[in-house]
Amino acid sequence: MTNSIKSSTDNTQMNDSIQQKSTVTITEKVTKSLKKRHRKEKRFKIVGLLAVLFGFMLVLTLITDITAKAIPAFHQHWVKIDVDYKSAWLNIDDTAAATQLTNQMQTANYRKVLRNSIYQMFSTGAEKKLTRQDKRQLTKLFSTNAEFTIKDKLIAKPNYINKKIELWVKLDDDVDSYLKEDFPLGEAGLRVSKKQAEWIAKLSTEQRIDSRFNLSFFTASDSREPELAGIKGALTGTLLTMFVTLLLSFPLGVAGAIYLEEFAPKNRWTDIIEININNLAAVPSIVFGLLGLAVIINMFELPRSAPLVGGIVLTLMTLPTIIIASRAAIKAVPPSLREAALGLGASKMQVTFSHVLPQAMPGIITGGIIGIAQALGETAPLLMIGMVAFIVDVPTSILDSATVLPVQIFLWADSPERAFLAKTSAAILVLLTLLLVINITATVLRSKFEKK
Repeated sequence: MTNSIKSSTDNTQMNDSIQQKSTVTITEKVTKSLKKRHRKEKRFKIVGLLAVLFGFMLVLTLITDITAKAIPAFHQHWVKIDVDYKSAWLNIDDTAAATQLTNQMQTANYRKVLRNSIYQMFSTGAEKKLTRQDKRQLTKLFSTNAEFTIKDKLIAKPNYINKKIELWVKLDDDVDSYLKEDFPLGEAGLRVSKKQAEWIAKLSTEQRIDSRFNLSFFTASDSREPELAGIKGALTGTLLTMFVTLLLSFPLGVAGAIYLEEFAPKNRWTDIIEININNLAAVPSIVFGLLGLAVIINMFELPRSAPLVGGIVLTLMTLPTIIIASRAAIKAVPPSLREAALGLGASKMQVTFSHVLPQAMPGIITGGIIGIAQALGETAPLLMIGMVAFIVDVPTSILDSATVLPVQIFLWADSPERAFLAKTSAAILVLLTLLLVINITATVLRSKFEKK
């Protein structure tokens, strides 16, 4: 009996020892496993952080490069010349009556005044005689807009006839680029000859050249001459086109999402509509341009290059994006909210517009901004409807001919003139700024609806 009790006690102790060893082994394994998972989690966090930093660095590098190339577009060189408004050069009769004199000043020969005034300035001292080639190279130093500046000044001050005044005019884009590149004065460079460089050095020494903020970049429209080109026409066309797009796409997209998610019966036809909407979101944008050309312009005979047509085409392109995002936002609203409202006696319409829609509005606004941002940067569909045309006039309505900033950037990037490189980068900055303003506005609106 004693031996049996002793044997049982020994077995119990042995089992306890085995159990303790087993427990220690499992604890060690769990501890090692936890350490391993923590190391993996730490590595994943580090990799994620590096990925974010790398992406941020790429964006920062891109914006820095664009900004560095755009800076020259925001300042421009002007030159002060002595303009002699001789009536003989103007081909006007300074003894005529005031009304006749005003009419004559509208058609006077200002190009002759400009050239002869320039020749006078450089026909003194050692450079007493200018050859025909010298005169041709000398005239190329000044912008083609100089004669219009001379004209505007005389029309504003008719008493300048037969007087010599000092007037600031723009330099040619080649000279402007030459000065911005900081070439040694008097040395040939870019498209400036040795003789022209010497004339530029003389003007600089006499303090006749000044660098000013290029306000005309924002107040002028497109031009064949880089020193005269601006973004006002393209920016106005962009705003009008985006206005039409937002006015059409957002209400239609939200209405379509509400119907499909809240009211449409779940059957085969609804499934077909959903599949087509998802497929339309992946259709190349140029296809919508072809659709606009074939249907909107040819069938409905709407004007080409108009913001109205561009807005309709971009609406067709952005509708699938807005519908998909809006449906996701509506679907995310808790079903208990609908059930509670229905239980209190609200109708389906009241539940949708008084409870579901306000809750889904932040997500709907996000989807709308994604669609508008997509439309803001599109070029291909607008090329197909003629918004690539060279348009100087600033559009005043959605039916006027216009172009948009992405197309303007495309045209300038394809131009051979060096000065258009800076203009292209500056226009990209303006486009990015416009996109940033839209996103900030959307963020403010989204925060306002979330608080409500």
